Amino acid sequence: MSDGVDHRPGRAVTAAAIAVLVFLQIPVLVVMLAAFSTTSYLTIPPKGLTLAWFGKVLADPTYLAAIRMSLILAFGSTLVSTVLGVAAAYALFRRTLPGSEAIIAFLMAPLVMPAVVVGVALLQFFSLTGLRGTLFGLLMAHVVITVPYIVRSALASLAGLDGALEEAARVLGATGLEAFRLVTLPLILPGVVAGALFAFITSLDNVPVTIFLIGANQTTLPVLIFSSVEMGIDPSVAAVSTLLILATAIVLILAERRFRLHRFV
Repeated sequence: MSDGVDHRPGRAVTAAAIAVLVFLQIPVLVVMLAAFSTTSYLTIPPKGLTLAWFGKVLADPTYLAAIRMSLILAFGSTLVSTVLGVAAAYALFRRTLPGSEAIIAFLMAPLVMPAVVVGVALLQFFSLTGLRGTLFGLLMAHVVITVPYIVRSALASLAGLDGALEEAARVLGATGLEAFRLVTLPLILPGVVAGALFAFITSLDNVPVTIFLIGANQTTLPVLIFSSVEMGIDPSVAAVSTLLILATAIVLILAERRFRLHRFV
């Protein structure tokens, strides 16, 4: 029953929220504007407009190799973490594992711990096991930092699921695996997709963990951008950053329209 009080935010609160959002996006807009400058150095506002820096990035073998490595790690880690995360979330939801609360806290730890600490810890472990500098080791490191997103979103989806639906499927003759695949998984799919997208973006943009574990002949796009900024900034860095921003934004917009990701954030 309504209490007769208008709980909608006032104009001042709305204006303040919009101002904060605009302020947070200013650095992104600055980078995107700088990518179109005709000068060989960053200027805001840009002096002239050109797409030459985008062509330079897409024709540079170093950038292309970094993009390829980033995509391999992002797709690979997202696939592995999705399989492991959904399985873990389902087992934890069904309370089939002893100490479920402790296991959930353990799986969520990479979200709480500083990324540099995780990177140093993995560096020491991989140095002892001989995995440092290998693609497999780097992939497993990305799985460690992306699994929490899958577990978190899958658990949120499972929490709103009616368990009687799966039980009905089993009563009708479906096995446990069939009931999960045909009933449960389609119902929690939006949440799983939301977690997978955030896992993909986290892997694609990661620097603190990757920079500790990457080999001498390997590089990812975020690490390459970080290294380029250390040596000096030119519009090609802004151009590749703009491409990364646009690709991420397009994926999130399409996923939001299809799966309404805001429900799981």
